[in-house]
Amino acid sequence: MRKFIVIAIPIFTLTLFIFIMLSGNFLKNSLQENRNIPNQIQIIEEHINNEKWQQVSKEIQKLEEIWNKTVMRVQFSSERDEINSFTISLARLRGAIKAKDKSSALIELYEAYEHWKDLGR
Repeated sequence: MRKFIVIAIPIFTLTLFIFIMLSGNFLKNSLQENRNIPNQIQIIEEHINNEKWQQVSKEIQKLEEIWNKTVMRVQFSSERDEINSFTISLARLRGAIKAKDKSSALIELYEAYEHWKDLGR
């Protein structure tokens, strides 16, 4: 019995860690419709194209709230560099929105989306 436990516990632990490390792509997608980052990015893009800066500011706050909840799920299974890059893109996006610069806002939004796609690979 002791030999079984000595072998089973490390195997189970390694299997659990491998599962956690490879689950980033699954964990980044929320099952709730109102917490979907790609949909939120589309909404922000539409408002930027229409230059509705007040709406963009509200939607970017929602995106940041969704991101803060999502990062808690993916922090152990995703690269820290991708998480930081997405966060930095959001900060730059806020600056572009405050300056009401359509081109910079779209650039940062698309960059954030690319970081989102790479998250959990």
